[in-house]
Amino acid sequence: MITNTFCHIPGIGTRIEQQLWDVGVCSWEDVDSLAPGRLPIGRERIRRVRHYLDESLARLRDNDPRYFAELLPGDQHWRLFRDFRSGIAYLDIETTGMGTPEDYITTIALYDGRTIRWYVQGRNLEQFQDDIRDYRVIVTYNGKCFDIPFIRNTMRVPMDHVHIDLRYVLASEGYRGGLKGCERQLGICRHELDGVDGFFAVLLWDDFQRNRNPKALETLLAYNILDVVNLEALMVMSYNMKVAQTPFDRTHRILPPSPPRGLFTPDRETIDAIRNRYHRMEL
Repeated sequence: MITNTFCHIPGIGTRIEQQLWDVGVCSWEDVDSLAPGRLPIGRERIRRVRHYLDESLARLRDNDPRYFAELLPGDQHWRLFRDFRSGIAYLDIETTGMGTPEDYITTIALYDGRTIRWYVQGRNLEQFQDDIRDYRVIVTYNGKCFDIPFIRNTMRVPMDHVHIDLRYVLASEGYRGGLKGCERQLGICRHELDGVDGFFAVLLWDDFQRNRNPKALETLLAYNILDVVNLEALMVMSYNMKVAQTPFDRTHRILPPSPPRGLFTPDRETIDAIRNRYHRMEL
């Protein structure tokens, strides 16, 4: 999609970009195929387009998503997905709470479409700051408001990656209600982890800490990893929704990803026990 994009060029918004597509300038190489008089922009702007496209080609060859992210409007960052997919990590964290000074990260899950990585407080959490450097782009749900500031504040990791936050991409298509709500609306089922949410993840960690219940940690990791695996599915769905609004729906649509095998198995007995215990506390 990047080589079909012109709205990263100063002075070319999505309206003019659509006009370029309408007259047959559908990719960067098409710019020179039409006489200037047939283009919906003047000669000065044509010169600017050619200048930026030369630079864009070089940056694409260098696999540099930041160049495009800094020039594209924020609501167009979804366009980075297909061309820079090999350098993307889907990221999600679990914590002890919502960000008070006493709260801390309990687990982190990373998934790049091939490899799943997980990190646990008190075991290997510090390894995250090295592993995250392997990626140029991160995809989250609500990470701009929660995950990324939390990591920066508690782990002192810069987290200056190019960032696609699916909360805003999905909201622009009418899907709201949090990650789990968007999943339900788009037909993604969580099976054994249905009904487990971020607050329940806090209870799982508490059970692991207080009772040394290994099944609680295994369930927490299964939940955390499912979040990032589902982020890839949601990213593909979001991308396809956006592409469907362009002339490139037939050529650029991406097939749904195949989910990886589960590394951790949720424990139904642990889930039920915590749910019953918390219900009694509420009463």
